[in-house]
Amino acid sequence: MPNGKKSKRTNIIMLAVALFLILVGDLLAFMIQTDGGNIKVSDVRFEGTDGIIISALLYVPKSATASNKAPGILAIHGYMLTRETQDGFAIEFARRGYVVLAIDQTGHGYSTGAANDSGFGAPDALRYLRSLDMVDTNNIGMEGFSTGAMASVYAANKAKDDYKSVVMIGFGYPILTSTFPRNLAVIESVWDEWSAFAWGVPVAKDVVKSAILKKAFGTNDDVVVGKLYGSFADGTARKLYQPRNIHNGDYFAPAAIGDAVGWFQATLDGGNALPPADQIWLWKEIGNLIALIGMVMLFFPVGSLLLRANFFKGLDEAPAKPKSAKGIAWWISAIIIVVLAPLTYFTFTEYATRFKISPTQIFPQPFTAGLLGWLLLVGLIALALFLIWHFAFNRKAKATASDYGLTWGKKLDWAKIGKSFLLAFLVAFVGYLTLVFSAWLFNVDFRFWLFNVKPMSLVQFRMFLSYLIPFIVYFIILGLVLNGQLRPTRKGMEFSMRSEMAINVALLVLGFLGLLAFQYIPFVMGHPLPVGTTANNVLYTVLAFEIVPMLTIVALGYTYFYRKTGHIYVGALLSAILVTWIIVASQTIGMAL
Repeated sequence: MPNGKKSKRTNIIMLAVALFLILVGDLLAFMIQTDGGNIKVSDVRFEGTDGIIISALLYVPKSATASNKAPGILAIHGYMLTRETQDGFAIEFARRGYVVLAIDQTGHGYSTGAANDSGFGAPDALRYLRSLDMVDTNNIGMEGFSTGAMASVYAANKAKDDYKSVVMIGFGYPILTSTFPRNLAVIESVWDEWSAFAWGVPVAKDVVKSAILKKAFGTNDDVVVGKLYGSFADGTARKLYQPRNIHNGDYFAPAAIGDAVGWFQATLDGGNALPPADQIWLWKEIGNLIALIGMVMLFFPVGSLLLRANFFKGLDEAPAKPKSAKGIAWWISAIIIVVLAPLTYFTFTEYATRFKISPTQIFPQPFTAGLLGWLLLVGLIALALFLIWHFAFNRKAKATASDYGLTWGKKLDWAKIGKSFLLAFLVAFVGYLTLVFSAWLFNVDFRFWLFNVKPMSLVQFRMFLSYLIPFIVYFIILGLVLNGQLRPTRKGMEFSMRSEMAINVALLVLGFLGLLAFQYIPFVMGHPLPVGTTANNVLYTVLAFEIVPMLTIVALGYTYFYRKTGHIYVGALLSAILVTWIIVASQTIGMAL
């Protein structure tokens, strides 16, 4: 079989496998989310205070009807996350007969307003939950994670008679007393990063000594984990749970989810007696992950098949013979790239807010702007080092911009750059269509734990356009460094594509794995986070978990499309589109638009 036909057949098979993975992942996630058809999951919107629109997923068990009312639970995610991160809790609550409303906090996900507006949207959400005709308004619980815990307490304070019990996960609040809120369970993991800010104790295992917690539990002694304080009957029941996990690990922890389930079974009348340990939610996460892998896999055959079209054929070129750094020079350059991003991470990400670049109408998401500012500064440093290397050393080897995949011969071919952008857009758009289809048909997105890929709202798409161009600048610089200075060779010959992919993944990801190890190894040994003196340090530490898979996808796409086109543009533009889309769709809005 001629190579061209064989390659086309391989791409068609890979395309079919990718679509199959998306479908299988969607079906698995859907079946678990609905408990095999026993739960109806709906995407709902309702108007709150000052016209703010609250987005939510509503889980209604078949057993809950207007004539057979069921207990209700309001589930609220934490900061910089969305309603879907509550899936584990929501699925297990709904399987036990509870109607669950999992909201996007204001300024998060598809809810409008800015972060923290209107009590995070919790009071409005509680009113909406109570308005549903299948909900028993005498049996309402609230489960909140991190800032969602604050939101639950805020709603409880605004409507003291409209709920029966509360589960607070990963956060404390000075307003807590031995009688408020009613029937309170606190889940504070042994390695929660927020204990100093939430409970006033440097490490979370010492939360039992926290003055805030003692006040909430009505005791002067250290709180005993697992001991029941107070009384269910008069609403003063209290219990502390301490699963062995980190803060955001509680989203992904059978122990924490089981503790929350058990507390509501003890405090809310109705539902069923399914044991807290009987959990299926993890299979939805696995389904979401399978679909995510399918979408990433989809990019490669789609791009390859498009390159065969007459319109794009001029882009299908083999890379020039590598003229990258060699020997010790390559290793020095590689080490600099590996450590540069994590070493500057906490400092550079603060500049967007410090210099009032964000939040603004142009850049309304402060953490997206922080990440963007950091990457641009890292990119400028990397570009300066690249130029020093080129003019001091590599120009003697007669290396040119064409050898680095920047130009065609001695000039920029703007028509081909335009086609490269169009190709990158089409590749991303095909992946986006599968996501929109999955959200429409199955009410799921592509995710695993904290990392998620969601469809954008119209407001988010407007923000996407604001952030895209600066991200393109960074990824073009990254392309020059990866495919010019750091392209791996052996005796002057290029590596196989798979080997080059693995090396580029290592170059982009190893630094962040090292950063996480630097933060968490001493932390789990009982010390505070080495870099955790500010709330932003902790938030960006948590964000690093999401940066690792994102940069893995970037490295794979970059390598593939450089090897297919011989230039940096398709990979750079595709990376910019994907990263901007993923971050904007999941980050918080810092000011009302």
